[in-house]
Amino acid sequence: MDGSGGVGARARAVGTLLAAWALLCGCTAAVGEETTPRPVPRESAPQVQRDRPGQTPQPDLAGSRPDIVMVLMDDFSMDLLPTMRSARRMSRTGAGYDHFVVDSLCCVSRASLMTGQYPHQTGVRTNTSEGLLPYGGYPAFARYGNGPRSVNVRLQQTGYTTAFVGKYLNEFEYVPGVRDAPPVPPGWSQFHVLFGSAYDGWGFDSTALVDGALRVRSHPAPPAGSPTAVLDAAYAGQVVEDYALDFIAGQRGSADPYFLQVAPYAPHNRVNPEGAYPGDPVFPAAFRDRPGGRKAGGDCGRVACSSLTVKDLPGFGDNRRDNVPRTRAGKRARAWNTMRPLAAGGATARLRDRARMVQSIDRTVSRILRAVDEDTLVVLTSDNGFHLGQLGLGMGKGTAYDTDVRVPLLVTGPGVAPGQRQGLTSNLDLAPTFEELAGLTPAPYRSGRSLVPSLADRTAPTGDHVFFEHTTGTAGGDPDRAFTGGELMRIPSFVAVRSREALLVRSDLDPSPDSVRHGYELYPYDKHPWEKKNKYGVRKYAGLQRDLMRRLRDFDRCTGVTGDAPVPARCRRLTGTPTS
Repeated sequence: MDGSGGVGARARAVGTLLAAWALLCGCTAAVGEETTPRPVPRESAPQVQRDRPGQTPQPDLAGSRPDIVMVLMDDFSMDLLPTMRSARRMSRTGAGYDHFVVDSLCCVSRASLMTGQYPHQTGVRTNTSEGLLPYGGYPAFARYGNGPRSVNVRLQQTGYTTAFVGKYLNEFEYVPGVRDAPPVPPGWSQFHVLFGSAYDGWGFDSTALVDGALRVRSHPAPPAGSPTAVLDAAYAGQVVEDYALDFIAGQRGSADPYFLQVAPYAPHNRVNPEGAYPGDPVFPAAFRDRPGGRKAGGDCGRVACSSLTVKDLPGFGDNRRDNVPRTRAGKRARAWNTMRPLAAGGATARLRDRARMVQSIDRTVSRILRAVDEDTLVVLTSDNGFHLGQLGLGMGKGTAYDTDVRVPLLVTGPGVAPGQRQGLTSNLDLAPTFEELAGLTPAPYRSGRSLVPSLADRTAPTGDHVFFEHTTGTAGGDPDRAFTGGELMRIPSFVAVRSREALLVRSDLDPSPDSVRHGYELYPYDKHPWEKKNKYGVRKYAGLQRDLMRRLRDFDRCTGVTGDAPVPARCRRLTGTPTS
């Protein structure tokens, strides 16, 4: 749908008439009441809402049923955003948010994004499963009923063509001769998963749906020394792009809207000790983007690779001794960050390699933006961030610090007002946003809240607090442990709350599973935009600490809500988001 006509040029008045008839008949669902979605035609272009005299009328995007493309990057940190030309274009023409993920772990975050639920609701706590009752990974996602609760299911039921391309969930795996392809998750019209060997960039298998059954296709790695064009055509990022663009082209002229999730593996590190090719870096970029490719120093997009240093990593070199947790009484507690921090040389090299790796995503996003039509909403975000030595840490993720939980959220499309929004948002908010765009009342078991009002009106409130949940405990096959020196296992389980003013973290510093010993960290952002010094127990911040502690206690009272259980209004109000 390239803007030359097709769906965007067609009138959609039937949908508007149906919606009006439903209102007259009293057939609309009550707020928070889930009904079985029915396929409906597209509605007309966003209608202008004129209910606020003296203000510029804003389009009402609820029920506008646009095509939706979401690009979900893997381990993308905010320090990489300035390298992307596509992100710059989206930030100029679309909406930007101060956006966070509920946990800085791949599978946990992705499960929460798809369901709009916290980890305590999904039951997906880690990347990997262990025992009869799985703790994480796809086995936990499937066992605890998250497939039917995923937003793509409801979109498909209401008439959307749904497609997935790229990295799905940890332990959704196929190993030839060892492990058969798993059953197809519900709610996907097309399903092109790249299995876990794609972490290394080359030599992997992908899937397709044929007559409702999953079929596996092999993508062998070309021989070492092959021309760059041949190598890069087989690169995981390029295969993801090819699948995505083929799907978009196939929908051109369709009367039905579509939802496409594009999930590249970049810029996640490879996971095997040896790369696909001799000399592969830990973060393997396409060959055209490496030093000696199209540019002598490699391609880092909008910036020169040589200009990227630890100065681009806020908090690098900070003394970590003043980040040690405190007890409830304010006394010094056990320090958990005891590993050797990443050195400046290593951090700089890793940052540049990650920037090179991101360029394949940048090209994909740019091509998607050119391929879609004027009725398409394009969303760019990530499952979590990543740290490279900031705050005296090593390399990895899993903390509640901004390096790990803050990710981009950029949205362009019909009716979206350009500009940065002022509130805080969470990846829990995306599922209900997509539902409301499709004309659905968000399912009552979602903890997130729709961002639709803020798409058209940059002054519309979103939220003023976000919450995080993290659980320690992951098996040796977890790809997030590769090349991190075991740091992920040292980060304690925690619950945290963040506002614009501060971050409060409550960690369980007792490593045994049957006891708890809390430690607290409070980081005001009045002097530094990162977590400079633990101020828990400091009198100057007593009021701020008291407010955030109260919110944590209120959050604790909401963690008994799991699975399909409706989320009480009092729990949604904790983020500060107005109820609908």
